Amino acid sequence: MFKKISLAIVILAAAVLLYASTRPDHSRIERSLLIQAAPEAIFPYLNSPRAHQTWSPWENKDPDMQRDYSGPQAGKDAKYEWSGDSNIGKGRMTVIESNPPSQVLIALEFLEPMQANNTAEFTLRPEAGGTEVTWAMYGPANYLSKLMSLFLDFDAMIGKEFESGLAQLKQQVENGS
Repeated sequence: MFKKISLAIVILAAAVLLYASTRPDHSRIERSLLIQAAPEAIFPYLNSPRAHQTWSPWENKDPDMQRDYSGPQAGKDAKYEWSGDSNIGKGRMTVIESNPPSQVLIALEFLEPMQANNTAEFTLRPEAGGTEVTWAMYGPANYLSKLMSLFLDFDAMIGKEFESGLAQLKQQVENGS
C-alpha cells in the first residue's frame, strides 16, 4: 500500500512539474484608469522615479525602506534603488525610454527575495474627459515563476497593486497635491 501511495505522489508531482513547463514563456500584467487631466499633467509623475514615491502602492509597505536615487531627476537613465523588508525586497528601476507625454519604459530588476527582470510601461492616451493611463509589466517567465503560477494568481495579486497605484496617481493629479 505504501508503495502505491508513494508512486501516486511521484506521478502527481511529475505531472505538475511537466504541466508547469508548458506555461507561457512571457508574462504580462496590465491595468488602466481614466484620469481627468491632460497627458502633460500626468507624465511628470511617471517619468521621475522620485515622483513615484507620491503614488506608488509599494512606497508605504515598509516605512524603513532605504531609497537611493541616481542619474537625472527624470527621463532616460533616471535610477531608483530600494532595499526593504520581506514585503518590499530589494531591487532597482531605470527609465530606459521617455517619450513625453505619452510613454515611459522602465527596466525593473528585482534582486530579493527572488531575482527577476521585467519592463514596466506607462502609456498615456488622450480620451474624452481626460487621459487613459495604462500601467503594464511584462517580461520572461522562468521555470520557477511558471511553477508558482499554478498556485498563485500573479495577475490578481500584482494587478490589485496596479489598481491601487493608479487610483493614488489619479488622486494626486486631480487634486493637484
